Amino acid sequence: MKKIILSVFLSISLISLANAQQNALGLRLGFNKFGVAEASFQHFLSDVNRLEINLGLDTGNGIHISGLYQWVWDLSQLEQGFKWYAGAGGGLFLHEDGLNLGLLGNLGIEYTFEFPLQLSLDIRPGFYFGKTNFLGGAALGVRYKF
Repeated sequence: MKKIILSVFLSISLISLANAQQNALGLRLGFNKFGVAEASFQHFLSDVNRLEINLGLDTGNGIHISGLYQWVWDLSQLEQGFKWYAGAGGGLFLHEDGLNLGLLGNLGIEYTFEFPLQLSLDIRPGFYFGKTNFLGGAALGVRYKF
């Protein structure tokens, strides 16, 4: 199962690299009851929307994959490089309780430096159908934009 999820994640990443759209790849480190570390990939569809795919591990020996559609708004009136975003999507969470399917939301702020580094802080509440019903928490993202 882990190999299949990793293969899907890598395939989508390689396909996106072939396109001329802007992308970002990095880590998303979460703060919830499971403690989450995720590989995070963003594919920009335009200046105002993007897709984000995450593949993560948690301290409870679970894995999850999530996909989100995000809307992005400019906050350059604060300082050049600031944006905020909101999104929705779904996820699969494989844990000791079994496989759970979930609905996710996302709200965050990000800053892109003059060099290709992006930092973000967001919250991602999620409702999973199964024994593990609600997951959510804040996360810090560090991504390389290319």
